[in-house]
Amino acid sequence: MNSPDPVIDANLAIALDALLAEQSVTRAAARLHTSPAAMSRTLARLRRILQDPLLVRAGQTMVPTPRAQALREEAATVVRSLGALLGPGASVDPASLRSTFTLQAADLVGAALAPGLLRLARREAPGVSFRVRAEELEAGPALRDGRIDLEIGSIDHVDPETRIEELVSLRMVAAVRPGHPLTEGPLTPARLAAAQHIVVSRRGRFTGPLDTALAELNLDRRVSVVLPSHLAAMTLAARSDLVCLVPAAHPGAAPSPLTHDANALGLHLLDIPLALPPLAIGMAWHPRHTADGAHRWLRDTVRRTLRTPTAASEITAADAFGPE
Repeated sequence: MNSPDPVIDANLAIALDALLAEQSVTRAAARLHTSPAAMSRTLARLRRILQDPLLVRAGQTMVPTPRAQALREEAATVVRSLGALLGPGASVDPASLRSTFTLQAADLVGAALAPGLLRLARREAPGVSFRVRAEELEAGPALRDGRIDLEIGSIDHVDPETRIEELVSLRMVAAVRPGHPLTEGPLTPARLAAAQHIVVSRRGRFTGPLDTALAELNLDRRVSVVLPSHLAAMTLAARSDLVCLVPAAHPGAAPSPLTHDANALGLHLLDIPLALPPLAIGMAWHPRHTADGAHRWLRDTVRRTLRTPTAASEITAADAFGPE
């Protein structure tokens, strides 16, 4: 019968390194924040294991044996290796990254993120590329098995394994073409309900929070079409009298990049005269990536792009990339 593998006590290697470096039980104990009596017992244990006295008294001092002298550098190397193995991961240099990150996001979120991500990556991490997937995978399992690195958008799943961070809070506004009848005069709930609407839904749903708010006033809106894409809905609104909803920053906040495409299409953004719930945009990732330097850079880049989009071209990684 094979004998079991011996149990290795890493603390003994640390104690041996301290004893050989200090050549004093008292100083080694102080170095390791223990008592001289405890260090003396550890030295006795090391002597039994190594079958060598290691340190012997010579007058008022202790001197190493030849075996101890031979072990000194090896013990120091082992302790340094243990520190590297069990210590926190070293910070990553973004310029050294050669990675492709897979993000899952709605088309509007992906379109809003891409310019800022690419600008920051080009300056800080030119070896990084991005793959943006549509919201086609169940995010929890996809994050768990590594099919996606980060989910960005309205996080609607609750998975105890998933880390979620809210990035920005937005409000919904009505987007219409220039010259649309709703741009003339004050927008009232009744006028908004009477217009023809586009609803964006991956699941084909015709109703949402706006319908709930209108129902409280005994109003119904007419939904003419349901589309799976925000960009398609905004394009249709720019070419017709249909109304679509677009996320925008709260009054007084910095403009959101999620509104850039609506502005580029020339859409007029109208405040909705109803109390609608805010839209929380966040990101979700698997906890195994929390401490990874490359993934920390990715998450920080997403933060800078969505939270401070106007400054994304000015902030460096050294300024903004810190501990989470």
